[in-house]
Amino acid sequence: MAIWLLQTTKRAGWVRRGVREPESVADHMYRMGVMALVAPDMPGIDRDRCIKMAIVHDIAEAIVGDITPSDGVPKLEKNRMEKEALDHMCNLLGGGSRANSSTAKEIHELWMEYEENSSPEAKIVKDFDKVEMILQALEYENEQGIDLEEFFQSTAGKFQTDVGKAWAFEITSRRKKK
Repeated sequence: MAIWLLQTTKRAGWVRRGVREPESVADHMYRMGVMALVAPDMPGIDRDRCIKMAIVHDIAEAIVGDITPSDGVPKLEKNRMEKEALDHMCNLLGGGSRANSSTAKEIHELWMEYEENSSPEAKIVKDFDKVEMILQALEYENEQGIDLEEFFQSTAGKFQTDVGKAWAFEITSRRKKK
């Protein structure tokens, strides 16, 4: 499988903005997994499911790349391309049939749950996706002296969970203090 490509696929938004040595898709997914690990306990939330979901949520980008809104690909087409890539990867992992591998089935279910935002865990991981992005933007601003305001603006008012809102508030507060 081409999963190793996630280590070398740089996040397109950072590349477009001229960030030096931008994070890879794998870097992004890993930090989201750590966020899920260290998040406060939340009643009724399966932490392990959040960790796994964070680790697989962008896995299809190993095949389709990091497609961003500025690429002009319609959302439905992006979703179709990513689902096709995921199905291909899960078929390989399952020996030609997703039914042959419980791991492939789990990856597929986690990815679909995330994409459909269909569970409390998916909502939390969606928030971690945005939190990780603005945290990374803050780090790049501080390290490289560039203005990445559009990344903060793109997430404003879009957090769905208390933990996402709290972490985003903390990050934006630190940004305002600089």
